[in-house]
Amino acid sequence: MNISEKHPLPKKEFETLAETRNLYCVSIFLPMDKKGKEQNMHLAQARLRQSINEVQKTLVEHQMQMNEIEEYLEPVEQLLDKVELWRNPSDGLAIFLDSEDGMRYFMVPISFETKTYVAGHFYLLPLLPLYHNDGLYYLLDLSQDYVKLYEGSRYSFKDRYLQDFAPKQLEDAVGSDYEQKNLQFRSGQATYGASFHGQGAGKDDEKDELLRYFRMLDEGVKKITSDSKAPLVLSCIDRLYALYAEANTYNNLYDKHLSGDPEYKKDDKRHQESWMLVEEYFQRPQFNKINKFKELFHTQKTSYEIDAIVNAALNGKIDTLFIEEGGDVFGIYDKKDNEVSIDEKHEINNVSLANLAAVQTFEQGGEVYFLPPEQMPVKESPMNAVFRF
Repeated sequence: MNISEKHPLPKKEFETLAETRNLYCVSIFLPMDKKGKEQNMHLAQARLRQSINEVQKTLVEHQMQMNEIEEYLEPVEQLLDKVELWRNPSDGLAIFLDSEDGMRYFMVPISFETKTYVAGHFYLLPLLPLYHNDGLYYLLDLSQDYVKLYEGSRYSFKDRYLQDFAPKQLEDAVGSDYEQKNLQFRSGQATYGASFHGQGAGKDDEKDELLRYFRMLDEGVKKITSDSKAPLVLSCIDRLYALYAEANTYNNLYDKHLSGDPEYKKDDKRHQESWMLVEEYFQRPQFNKINKFKELFHTQKTSYEIDAIVNAALNGKIDTLFIEEGGDVFGIYDKKDNEVSIDEKHEINNVSLANLAAVQTFEQGGEVYFLPPEQMPVKESPMNAVFRF
């Protein structure tokens, strides 16, 4: 299976990066090129070279000597010649460098805007979309002579081997009285593709046998999924969905299905299509939180003031933080006096307040969502928050 069964950046790894404090922590984000033409032109490597030059200039501003800078950035320079990195890319590349742990880099399924950042900590804001609007779901590929169950999420997809707990096909369930027949199509509608030996067999017999088969599958699905509340998505012809729904006792059969015969699809195609179908299910909490902000607006339980949001984030008081896509706020947080000063742009002595608030919120169990400017509850501010109390 070509699809990763792990998260592209496990939360524990993110937390390690978030805890890193050093004098010159370097963060570089790059989009990568998947098309052969762009790869042959070495555009991604050119972006990395430009980013290295930008970091060099910043380190000079920090009074670092050029020979020290060149030695410090040597591990990043070496990535330019790492052929496999550029030939087999993901959507984005995140590079982190500090003097204690050296260089770490991650290929992730996010196409970043090119960005460099040098401070006493890493810039992790672009990575946070990896941890929200995601969740576990199951995909059941279903036909009369083929069945498979997968466990998936946005970034993972794996076979759960339903055949160990249920019949692999209808014939196994109903025995020797079954024989396969070609599907018939009338007025664009598929009919059940089974016929039975003996006199008087008809559609009622077909339905009964399919229901018997589907009930066996249902029992197998429940053994594998245990008490899971994850949505179960079916991939099957339309009429089989209605019949399986009649046999189903799983507690969260998804109300939409992938229409058509699933048997000859590759796993990456199964994953892509099923995630596109179920993604809206996992976006519901985000929409609910937007509505919650609007309901609580003009109360002390929400804010769009940057200083109030930063203070609340550092004190673990944010339930939900909304950040405008592509937006950022730079300034200085005075921890002693709990005061925030905001600057117009990133300078050598300030930090990203959006990164600070977002990472602190996430680290303390809050949700962080990135919204297009037109979807922000209060559009005049790049950060909106719902407080816990």
